Amino acid sequence: MATSRTNLILHPVRLRLLTTLARRQLTAHQLSELLPDIPQATLYHHLGTLTRAGLLRVVSERQVRGAVEKLYALADDNATLSQADLASASREDHLRYFTLFVATLLGDFSRYLQQDAPIDLLADGAGYRQVPFYLSDDEFVEMVTALNRALLPYLGNQPSPNRRRRLFSTIMFPDVASPDASHDIGPATTPPEE
Repeated sequence: MATSRTNLILHPVRLRLLTTLARRQLTAHQLSELLPDIPQATLYHHLGTLTRAGLLRVVSERQVRGAVEKLYALADDNATLSQADLASASREDHLRYFTLFVATLLGDFSRYLQQDAPIDLLADGAGYRQVPFYLSDDEFVEMVTALNRALLPYLGNQPSPNRRRRLFSTIMFPDVASPDASHDIGPATTPPEE
């Protein structure tokens, strides 16, 4: 059964807010500009909910035309699902989480396609594909470790005029419809002639 913390994180609007705030600090006004489809009252409501729950923190406050402007950031790594959260989830919970993840990904890609600038997937470094791998459990751990090691140096990059924020999403799971490795047909090759 999903925990209340899991339900807090996996709400469509709150998940978008948490993703948008990942690795940066923004005001409600800046968030509103980045997420124009979220009504302002809804945005403030969910910012308050996430802050009270300890998933967001207020970094600073300043007076702006008689109002207090708050600068928000993620509260450490508290805004992600832990292994315990996932371990206690039911199959139905996992399907709901995955559906929300895919729907959020679809929304992000849709917003990319709807921008005013011309779309050039190659120039923008955008793409999507599915690649099957045959890996033992040890090889899978080795691959994931190598991938994490390759990404780690870039996670600390701060925003700058020559950097564009990019989303990197992964989905990995065993292909249960795949035949046993012993029944797989090897690569299409012609046997050498004798």
